[in-house]
Amino acid sequence: MRARSHPEFEPKLVSVLREGTSRRQLLHDLAAGVQVGIVALPLSLALAIASGVRPEQGLYTAVVAGFLISALGGSRVQIGGPTGAFIVLVYGIVQTHGYQGLALATMMAGGIMILMGFARLGNVIKFVPYPVTIGFTSGIAIIIAVSQLRDLFGLDMGAVPADFLEKLQAYGEHVGSVNPWALGVGACTVAFVILWPRVAPQIPAPLLAIVLATTLAQALSLPLETIGDRFGRVPNMLPAPDLPAIRYADVRALFPSAIAIALLASIESLLSAVVSDGMIGGRHRSNMELVAQGVANVASPVFGGIPATGAIARTALNVRSGGRTPVAGIVHALTVLTILFALAPLAGRIPLAVLAGILVVVAYHMSEWRVFVKLFRSPKSDILVLLTTFFLTVLIDLVVALQVGIVLAAFLFMRRMADLSDASYVHDMLSEPADEGMDPVMSEPLPHGVEVFKVHGTLFFGAASKFKDAMRRVEKPPRVLILRLREVLAIDATGLRALEDLLDKARADGTAVLMTGVQPQPRAVLERAGIIARIGEENVVTDFRRALERARAILSDRS
Repeated sequence: MRARSHPEFEPKLVSVLREGTSRRQLLHDLAAGVQVGIVALPLSLALAIASGVRPEQGLYTAVVAGFLISALGGSRVQIGGPTGAFIVLVYGIVQTHGYQGLALATMMAGGIMILMGFARLGNVIKFVPYPVTIGFTSGIAIIIAVSQLRDLFGLDMGAVPADFLEKLQAYGEHVGSVNPWALGVGACTVAFVILWPRVAPQIPAPLLAIVLATTLAQALSLPLETIGDRFGRVPNMLPAPDLPAIRYADVRALFPSAIAIALLASIESLLSAVVSDGMIGGRHRSNMELVAQGVANVASPVFGGIPATGAIARTALNVRSGGRTPVAGIVHALTVLTILFALAPLAGRIPLAVLAGILVVVAYHMSEWRVFVKLFRSPKSDILVLLTTFFLTVLIDLVVALQVGIVLAAFLFMRRMADLSDASYVHDMLSEPADEGMDPVMSEPLPHGVEVFKVHGTLFFGAASKFKDAMRRVEKPPRVLILRLREVLAIDATGLRALEDLLDKARADGTAVLMTGVQPQPRAVLERAGIIARIGEENVVTDFRRALERARAILSDRS
């Protein structure tokens, strides 16, 4: 019996509800969702503060975006919410345009992601070069870690500059104001979050660190700045829906940032989905996942949230905790919402130093420094892309880093493919017949007046100049020119133009052109372009033996 195929744009939740699941699995999903929700609580607070917005806005994002990503997504186990990858981008937008600008850019990014999903670009996102991904991810990790030095050291200073070098300079100017209590709490938090999973991994280390540090700080009246000191009371409810003002000038100014948010969210969410597929032996629907991520990013700012995407660490925790359906992700969002209602006022007592310590560990895991170092064994072009993306992310801007990294990688790839392509005249040929049972033509001198031209690789715009240069090397036009295209797997518009120029010159010189071994993709392109009809179907043959026979017939007719 044939297995029923699922529509490409059907959410995994719908598939699960239609197919059904066991009561035991639902209990596992409930337990996993609660555990992930507890872990998401401190991370959401810390990520929001690091992004330059109020702490509760991270919780709003985990609730609204987390719910929609699980309910509408194309992955069974994806957990959505705020992530460290957005900190740099969000902080820069907030500093320049305020939260209203961030809300508009996020909604625009959501719309772009929805269009990308319906345009079936989910698989295209996977083609972003690995050195670009590692470059900007490692760069973001460095910036996150450096951005936490103010709270980690308890520095007595105002707003931290957005620019990386200016930030370091500001820290240097206030180095004398280090709070040893803050430094001690922050350092202990880093050590605790790293070491605790070895003792009792079932108890979330970040949450336990917050509880212990907050309790200790309150009991001993330690001189530590808290969330309440900086931000005031944390609300215990979702805000009323509110749409940002939409003006053309703002849309135009924020469009590059919206593109960056959409691209970053798409890359991270699909990467998370691929990783989780490997853990559960499943297969996500990339285009549906993009649509769901887009809807979540449109809705998140309406309720005061920030950009969201699939969170790799929380998704992995969901899988390890037994989550196997989108129910776990929905329960995760509802868990955060419940904690928000019940315990939000207590969040004001959390020392900022403990949140800084948690984020330093997040940055460390995000840096993937081992992979970064390993990439130095790659080709020089990949190292150039890696370092360019990394330094542009740290020193200039994530938007610029993404744009330059992808474009640079594309140019270097095209140069590499052009280097692998070749075009040259040959004088003695060994055929590789396509038809089984045919004897190859042994190496033999070509008939007088016949030249053979062989093209190897892809005949695209990067290699077309090689083709033209090689064609110019023959001093006297041949009577018959055989083009061996057996090793050409693809032709683009520039390659077609080069062939048309060749045919124009051949007509002017009275040269007959034959083609041999044309592969399916090039043949389809040549037929659509009218080149096959121009040459003549009888002059396009399958192997070199027949090309020689046709060449001799043409010479005989012309003599």
